[in-house]
Amino acid sequence: MWRALPFALVLLVLVCAFALRPAPARAEGEQLVVRVWNVDTFEGGKGSRTAFLKRAAALAQAQQKGVFYLVTSCTVEGARAALQAGEQPDMLSFGVGLGDFLEKSLPLDGTFSGGEAGGKQFALPWCRGGYFLFSREEDFSGAGKTVLSAGGCNLVEVAARLAGIEGELLPSLNAYTAFVRGEYRYLLGTQRDACRLEARGEAYFKRALPQYNDLYQVCSILSEGKRAACERLLYVLRGAEMQGELSSIGMFPVAEDESERTVSVFSDDDALARVRALATQPSQTKNLVKILKII
Repeated sequence: MWRALPFALVLLVLVCAFALRPAPARAEGEQLVVRVWNVDTFEGGKGSRTAFLKRAAALAQAQQKGVFYLVTSCTVEGARAALQAGEQPDMLSFGVGLGDFLEKSLPLDGTFSGGEAGGKQFALPWCRGGYFLFSREEDFSGAGKTVLSAGGCNLVEVAARLAGIEGELLPSLNAYTAFVRGEYRYLLGTQRDACRLEARGEAYFKRALPQYNDLYQVCSILSEGKRAACERLLYVLRGAEMQGELSSIGMFPVAEDESERTVSVFSDDDALARVRALATQPSQTKNLVKILKII
């Protein structure tokens, strides 16, 4: 197995095995080490979601005695390779498309349709993005070409189909650049594009597209023995203080979500490909809506 993995993934697994190895049962006065992996499967806004998690972990750590959170950033490929090698975190922060960890996740209290499986809750969101239609002019009713921004595992094609928008699909940065150059009148993008435009000082207008959203960063708990410490961090992440600071990374609070439909965050690559295929066929819109989850 190790020979089949690229060297970079092997190295990452070895690092995880050393830095994130299970902590032994602690005697009185010893620290409990909670391993938290953050995996970004879609583009955020600005800054680092891992750094934000570390700030939340510091707050949660201050509320408990003898608990230490080790927050690590992993790629999708690195997390999957580590799991195949027998490594897993105590708590996982991730976005849509990383269903590999579902069977390792523990049931949670709470409600979020995108984190349900088999009638049980296995993941809860701690921040979200959103889809928007951007224009350099305030009037969104005029004719003009639209470019769709594709990035990560999220399905911009579904957002476009449910919003009744047709356009050309381009990689995220290419789509943004073409829009700024005036090659398209409209850009169907995300919070990432809003942050890019603001950083550049560009004047723009945006219209929210609430019909569909899969831009959720969620948490799952994988360790029963460290459940209480993991739940404390999730509570802090979803609490008023940290939710009020999400604008610092260009993301939005979960409580203010007005999205109508989503897809399971545990969808694997094949499932996402099937949903994407339906979204590219106007005649399949009704079937597409049927398989999506109502928020």
